[in-house]
Amino acid sequence: MAGPTTAERGTRRPNGPSSPGRLRRGPAPRRPRLPVPRFLLPLVAAAVLAGGGLWVLYGSSWVRAEQVEVSGTRVLTPREVEEAAGVPLGTPLVSVDLDGIGHRLRDRLARIDSVEVERSWPHGVVLRVTERVPVLLMRKGARFVEVDTKGVRFATVDKAPKGVPLVEMAENQSPSAARFGGRRLLEGAALVVSQLPAGIAGDLRSVQVISYDSLTLKLTRDREVMWGSSEDGEVKARTLSALMKAAPRARHFDVSAPTAPAASAS
Repeated sequence: MAGPTTAERGTRRPNGPSSPGRLRRGPAPRRPRLPVPRFLLPLVAAAVLAGGGLWVLYGSSWVRAEQVEVSGTRVLTPREVEEAAGVPLGTPLVSVDLDGIGHRLRDRLARIDSVEVERSWPHGVVLRVTERVPVLLMRKGARFVEVDTKGVRFATVDKAPKGVPLVEMAENQSPSAARFGGRRLLEGAALVVSQLPAGIAGDLRSVQVISYDSLTLKLTRDREVMWGSSEDGEVKARTLSALMKAAPRARHFDVSAPTAPAASAS
């Protein structure tokens, strides 16, 4: 049997694989993707959240210092406190230096005894001020220097506050001045005043400080109390109260030795 003719061979499509020159190319094989470890997903999410949080705190205008709230003032005005505080308005609230504000207030305003500085989200800074309260006055020419319970001289005023006694410092005449110093003696006098019962404190007109162990209280109606040192102040205060009740007409009282008090009319 005769084979296929030349024409037939040219038109027949081979059943077998195509020749190299006519080989059809299919789609390129895909490279397998490596799976992301599951433990990395929370870390990625946390990083995204942290970045967003930092932007909100430092980059956005949502939480910036825009207002200052002042409370607790008695003599000072809120405006004085706000100006002395120097709060950097317009800056991110999270970056406001709270300790620095507190230091500035105490340095610039001696009347401030303590201050609490807090952030009030999203836009405020709160200043809670405690002012020093005068318990003694020192004469300074025609003016008066206010002294608090710690013996701190914190302000000079033109008019004496009502009900605040004077202190007369005569420590230069005493050898104890060199040993204890005027500040220590003044602190002792302030401590004595703070320990007096309200009834006696209301009658107090002045405290004379001669030395560490020689303080004398001048009361209304020409009464005088030999107090001694500032030690055992609470015991001396109780003793003086009892002594005044027992001898209401006495003008001179001595509680320098509280276990052996004395009172006399002259």
